[in-house]
Parts: sequence; structure tokens; C-alpha cells
Amino acid sequence: MKVAMCDPSLFTGRYDDSLCAALAAAGMDVALLGRPMRATDAIAPNGYRYEPRFFRRSEALRLRMGEGQAFRLLKAAEYGLSCMLGDLTPLTRADVAHMQWLPLAPADRIMLRRLKGGTALVHTVHNADAYHADAGVQGRGYRGLLDMFDALIVHGGTTREALERQGVDPRRIHMTPHPPMRLATAGPQDLAQVPDPVLPRLLFFGTIRPYKGVDLLLEACLSLWRAGHGFELVLAGKPFMDIAPLLDSVHAAGFGDRLILDLGFLAEQRLDAHMKKADILVFPYRDIDSSGAFLSALHHGKAMVTSDAGMFASLPEEVAVRSPAGNARALAQALLPLVESATIRQALGAQARNYGDSMGNWKDMALATIAIYRSVTGK
Repeated sequence: MKVAMCDPSLFTGRYDDSLCAALAAAGMDVALLGRPMRATDAIAPNGYRYEPRFFRRSEALRLRMGEGQAFRLLKAAEYGLSCMLGDLTPLTRADVAHMQWLPLAPADRIMLRRLKGGTALVHTVHNADAYHADAGVQGRGYRGLLDMFDALIVHGGTTREALERQGVDPRRIHMTPHPPMRLATAGPQDLAQVPDPVLPRLLFFGTIRPYKGVDLLLEACLSLWRAGHGFELVLAGKPFMDIAPLLDSVHAAGFGDRLILDLGFLAEQRLDAHMKKADILVFPYRDIDSSGAFLSALHHGKAMVTSDAGMFASLPEEVAVRSPAGNARALAQALLPLVESATIRQALGAQARNYGDSMGNWKDMALATIAIYRSVTGK
């Protein structure tokens, strides 16, 4: 069976790579269609093909233009033209076109209309609110796109229930649990670029967006620092919001020396180095269905503090310390025992690693996905 996996912007590159390799190992003919790869990408096709079919012109100008509004407009225009007039042969010749992310809903609708009826359409709904209500035009009309697919894949009951509340036919929704992932391993040079901790270290990693609650984390940390508790906080990832006022508040309070920043698109090896040197990983999300960042961290065996949003609400109590989403004071209370006790951190970290080991693997994920493909193609 020919599968065209499509993630135009490589929003979930590690997920794409893991799934495509597992599908290929199970006998599928797989091509992953995305943008030209960047130095920070760690995709290494194993048994499948990678084809840079999207954003080729805008990516060629990215370093020269920067990533401001002009670049974003260029990307949107290029993607719109690709969806309207571009060569869709790799998708039309496949038995299944499997869309991971739909980066610009108005343009995606045009592409899906061109594909509809010629090839089976499958979409993984990583989050029922794909853009967490902050994407503007990017996500406008996303809900309507869901009706164009033959099958929708979700990774948990939270997403399934949300889609059903939105009126999606339950018969088209298929649930496949999300296996843990492993980022590319940090080498000596990557580890040398991350400073060694001098106090217990908290780490927030990944893109910085409003729904992820970094403002809540900084508020919680400030309250603990003011109360005399000693620890460091690392923010590692690219901001997609203005964080300058948040950082200014930390410096104004006199705790700038406790804050370590590594801002920008970071290679997986660099993120892996940050996780290796952290003591506590923090996921203070206001809203989420499933978290690839959390699932990529389990094998590190570090203590974790999460909100109770989405998948976090169903975690066993011994795997992570949870606090109510959106509540900075409760987050501070959840962090305090871990900041103060290495014994508690070590016990929680061991439970997190064991939980990850019990969650299944990508072979099982591939077999479940293939069964979905067969249900919509009859092959």
C-alpha cells in the first residue's frame, strides 16, 4: 500500500519520522512530504522517502528575510498557490493521503477538494482545538475540514469527546495511543553548550505559546524565589509570543541570575542536553489534548509537574505532580516539595521512566494505523 504522509511545515517532525519508519518496517511504501529540512531538524528517513514538496521558495529566503511578518505572508502565499495549482501527484498516486497537520485551513480546503474522491484521506487530530484559539486566519475553518476526511485519528479520549461534541461522526474517529518518543541524543558538544546546574533546575522546553502557560510558571517561580527557595529555571525553545515583559518582571525582582534562557529553534540534541541536566520538567499548560514534549521526555526519568489539562488529567498520580490548569499559586505549591527534596524527585523520575516503558511502541502504532488505512481503502 502506498502512503503519502503530509506535514507541510513539519510541525511534528519527530512523530512523523517515528511513524513513517514503523509503517515502512511493516511493509508500507511511505513518503513523507514536508518543507526543506533545516539544520535544527533531526529527521533521518529509515525505510521511507522524504520529499520537500512545500515552502521551497520561502524556505530558501528564510535566513535572509528573517521570520517576521513579511516572511509569514510569503509562506502563506506560497502555500496557497501550492494547494490551488501545485503538483499533487505524490498524493493522488498514493492509496492513502495521511495529513498530520493542516497549516493554513483556507488553503488546505482547496487541496483537500482536489484530492477528494481520488485517494483515501486520513487526518491525525493531535488537538481538537488545533491552534488553541490563537491562530487567527491560520485556523479559520479548520472544523469544516474534518468532514472531508474518511478517517480521523486521535490519541486519547479527551480529543475523541471534543470532536464528538463538535458534531463529528463517531464512526470516523479511530483512537490509537501515542507511544513515547526519543529525541536525537545529545553529544559532548551539545552537553557542553548547556551550563551545568548549580541549584535544582526546572526546565520548560519547546515552543513558547500562550496556551503553554509560561507566564504562570514564571509567576509561580517568583513567588517561590521571594519566599527564599533556591532553584534555577531554564526556558528552552522559540517564543511565539512577547515574553519580554515576563522576563523583565524576573529581573526587576532581582532573580535574573536564576533564569537561564536558550531561545530559538533548538536542535533535538540541544533539547536532549537540557533534559539531561534538568531535575524537574514542567508542563504548565492551560490547554492541551496530548503533549509530544511530555512523551519525548519520559525516558529521561526526571520528576515532572504538569497541569491537569487534557492527557495530563489521566496520568497516574505517581507519574507526575498535577496542579489545576491556569492556577499559578497551585503550581507553586506543586513545585515546592520537588524543589526541596532530591529524594522525591528521584522517586518521581523513576516512576515516569517506568510509565514510559509501559506505554507501547511504534510497531503497535503502525499496525493500528495500517488497520485504519485498510478500513478506508478496502485493501
